[in-house]
Amino acid sequence: MANLLSLCMIVKNEEARLTACLASVQGVADEIVVVDTGSTDATPLIAACHGARVVPFDFSRTDFAAARNAGLAMARGEWILVLDADEMLLPASAPRIHELVTGNENAGYYFARHNSLASGEAITDYAVRLFPHRPDYRFRGRVHETVDDSILAGGGRLKTTDIRIDHNFSPDPAARALKNRRYIRILEEELADDPSDISRLGFLAAEYHQLGLLAEASAITEKIVEAAPHDPQAHLNAGIYRQSGARTNCFSAGARTQTRLFGSRLLPPHTGRRTAG
Repeated sequence: MANLLSLCMIVKNEEARLTACLASVQGVADEIVVVDTGSTDATPLIAACHGARVVPFDFSRTDFAAARNAGLAMARGEWILVLDADEMLLPASAPRIHELVTGNENAGYYFARHNSLASGEAITDYAVRLFPHRPDYRFRGRVHETVDDSILAGGGRLKTTDIRIDHNFSPDPAARALKNRRYIRILEEELADDPSDISRLGFLAAEYHQLGLLAEASAITEKIVEAAPHDPQAHLNAGIYRQSGARTNCFSAGARTQTRLFGSRLLPPHTGRRTAG
């Protein structure tokens, strides 16, 4: 019998985008679990019409990992697929997902996420979006939540794939800036609780960069190098800032253009432990 695959999502007021997302996984997922964090529109109804089990979740305290883990707890499949409502799985990826699930290896798989920006540009980042359904494989992080570390701690591996998802990343600049500042506050709260959490530092640097606060972002990348001196990704991130003059706030227009998208590409140091898929 084939291993069952559960699509797990968290949503809020996504009526305009949810249908396209769910249509992209039709025939791929055996069940859909949608955790709703307080929608006031037709999002829960749309999810239910696509056969999803809709799970209400109290999001009065921002904690995306807790919301995602609530969905995992409700899932019945042997494997978990994670998508956001503003993402779509490319049709060509379906056979590869079936192959990986059937192989049943203890591994988390990175998908390539193609981010389309309002400017017409596009960048690609990577995230673990497919992994075995095990009780110890859970997300962590109130924002920028990841499951990577729990997979590694459970003896699993992290592997890259050619599976692609499209992400329509075109937020209102003012709304995005507010979100950046909100995430900075939450990340700083998490670091106050655990100053040794390097992954939180990486995401904090990215938030500062996206706000154009490059000196602050640079200073954080230097902290990451101090904490992880043997991590090549940490040295690469810090080196780009050093060469561009970020630490002295002397960014030229050319340097700003050269590193404009770098903040979206900052990755926590543990991503250096990927293995080829």
